[in-house]
Amino acid sequence: LTRLSLPLAVGQCGNQVGCRFWDLALREHAAVNKKGIYDEALSSFFRNVDTRSGGDGPDIYKGKIYSLKARALLIDMEEGVVNEILQGPLRDVFDSKQLITDVSGSGNNWAVGHKLYGYQYRENIVEKLRKTAEHCDCLQCFFIIHSMGGGTGSGLGTFVLNLLEDEFPEVYRFVTSVYPSGEDDVITSPYNSVLAMKELNEHADCVLPIENESLFDIVNKIHQMINFGKLGSTVKQNSLVTSSAGSAKTVQEKPFDAMNNIVANLLLNLTSSARFEGSLNMDLNEISMNLVPFPRLHYLVSSLTPLYTLADVNVPSRRLDQMFSDAFSRDHQLIQADPKHSLYLACALLVRGNVQVSDLRRNIERLKPSLHFVSWNQEGWKTGLCSVPPVGHSHSLLALANNTCVKPTFIELKDKFMKLYKKKAHLHHYLHIDGMEQSCFSEAISSLADLIEEYNELDATKGGPRIDPSRLQIAV
Repeated sequence: LTRLSLPLAVGQCGNQVGCRFWDLALREHAAVNKKGIYDEALSSFFRNVDTRSGGDGPDIYKGKIYSLKARALLIDMEEGVVNEILQGPLRDVFDSKQLITDVSGSGNNWAVGHKLYGYQYRENIVEKLRKTAEHCDCLQCFFIIHSMGGGTGSGLGTFVLNLLEDEFPEVYRFVTSVYPSGEDDVITSPYNSVLAMKELNEHADCVLPIENESLFDIVNKIHQMINFGKLGSTVKQNSLVTSSAGSAKTVQEKPFDAMNNIVANLLLNLTSSARFEGSLNMDLNEISMNLVPFPRLHYLVSSLTPLYTLADVNVPSRRLDQMFSDAFSRDHQLIQADPKHSLYLACALLVRGNVQVSDLRRNIERLKPSLHFVSWNQEGWKTGLCSVPPVGHSHSLLALANNTCVKPTFIELKDKFMKLYKKKAHLHHYLHIDGMEQSCFSEAISSLADLIEEYNELDATKGGPRIDPSRLQIAV
C-alpha cells in the first residue's frame, strides 16, 4: 500500500503555497515518470480517474494516466486565490468537490475564521474530508498549509486541525505555518498568531514554522548570486528552488511565487521518501516519533540545500560535505534562529540523490562536535535516503531540527501580543463574535508562556556534563 499524504491548504497564503506545491509535484513526477504510466509514486499525491464517468469512478491503478486529480482540499473564505488556481494551468487537477470558498473573507480576525466560519462550514468540511479520504487506501498524514497572521489561515486553519483530530485520530497531523514578519501589515496578526499557537500546541503532531523574512532573504541571496556572478558559471539562470521555469505551462510569476516555491520544495523533499525508492526510506510518522520527545515541543526548524541549481552534475565529494555544512548554517534556514548555539533535542536529515550511507555517517560524525545535543539523546539523529533527486539537481538535503532556538520567535510573538492586549486594542472586533470570550485570549497567552517555559527548562540543562547512558550490548 502506498502511504498517502493529504495536503489541505487553508487561507490565501496556504493556497498560494499549495498552488506552487502542486505545480512542482507534477513537474517532479513528469521528470521521473517518462512513460506516462500511473505508478505508486504518483498515487501518493494524485488519483488516476477516467473523467468520462464524471470523475467519480474508482481510481484506475494500472496502466496509462487518464486524468490526474490531486488528493487535496482547498479552503478559503474569499474566492480570489482559489479562482485563480481554477483558471490557471492546474485547473484540471482539482474539481469543485475539493473546494470550499466563501466571498467575504475573515477580515484578519482569528475569531471569524475559527468560531464563525468553523461552525458554519464544519459539516461541509467533514464531508469533503471523508470523501477525499475514502479514495486513500492507506492515509498516513494530513498536511495543513496555512499562515498564522491572517484570519482564515490562523482561525479556520486551526479549526480544521481540531476536526482532523476528532475525525481521523490515527492519522498524523503535520502543519506548515507561515509566521508573520516583523514588518507585518496586519495590525491584529499578534492576536491571530497567539490564538492559533494554542491550537497548534494542543492538536498538531509536528509543526514546521516558516518565517516570511527568511524566505525573503533566501530569494534575495539567490538573485545576488546570479546577478553578481558569485558562483560564476556554476549557477543556472533559473534557480529551480525559487523559479517556476519549466513548469507545466509558463505563467507570469507573481512576487510571492519565489518565496512560496521554497515552502513547496520543503514539502516535496519531506514526502520524497514516501513517494520514491531509496536505500533508507523515512516515513513521515517516523519523523514525529523520532524528533518529538515531548508532545508540545513539536516545532521543527527546517533548512534546505542547495538553494540554486548547479550547472555541473558531477559533484565532487567536497561539495557534498559542503551541502551538509550549509544545512547547518543560518543562510539556509526557513526560520531566523540560531540552532548551533541552542540545544538540539533531535535532528533528521533527508537526503535525495546518489548519496551513500557512508557519506551521511561521515558528515554526522564531522558535524556532531559543533552541535549541542541534550544529554539523554546524544545519538538523536534520524536519516533518510531517497534515490530520486529533485528536478535539476544531482542531490539535495533537507534538515529538520528539534531545537530550543525556536524560543526567541515565540518570545517575540508573546511581546507583540502583550503590547496590544495591555491596551485592549482591537479586542472588541473579536469579542462580538459568538463563542469568543476574553478567556480565549488569556488561555492562549498562558499556553504560549508555558511552551516558552518548557524550552527554558531544557536550555537550563545545556552545557551540563555529558552523561552517556549505559547501553545494552546487542550482538549483531
